[in-house]
Amino acid sequence: MNEDIIIQLIGEAIQARENSYAPYSGYCVGAALLCSDGGIITGCNVENASYGATNCAERTAVFKAVSEGRKSFTAIAIAGGKEGAAELDYAYPCGVCRQVLREFCEPSAFIVIVCRSSTDYKIMTLEELLPCSFGPDNLK
Repeated sequence: MNEDIIIQLIGEAIQARENSYAPYSGYCVGAALLCSDGGIITGCNVENASYGATNCAERTAVFKAVSEGRKSFTAIAIAGGKEGAAELDYAYPCGVCRQVLREFCEPSAFIVIVCRSSTDYKIMTLEELLPCSFGPDNLK
């Protein structure tokens, strides 16, 4: 993957994190989803007092993209950490987000970038994060 695109995705994920609504955990996350057509859709986590109705940044980005007619993706960058912290964490997608990404992405080709900054990041495939996954092709 082109380093300029990686840096752009990281920047947009960090920016999306600013819109996070995390009054309960104080853990703010932003995501930037790269669509196959080159477009970027961002999302942030949105918590809820009932906890179960909370939505992660990754799913927010995917659901926004799908609601706009996009269903093919190549990469996602994720930036997260405690609100007001001097440094970000490597914020890996939760299991539910991994499964939602699996619905739309080829596990061996889809790139997941977790970042602390534009110079401190890790890259892996969805397959590395969700081995032996169950997806749409299992239902054929």
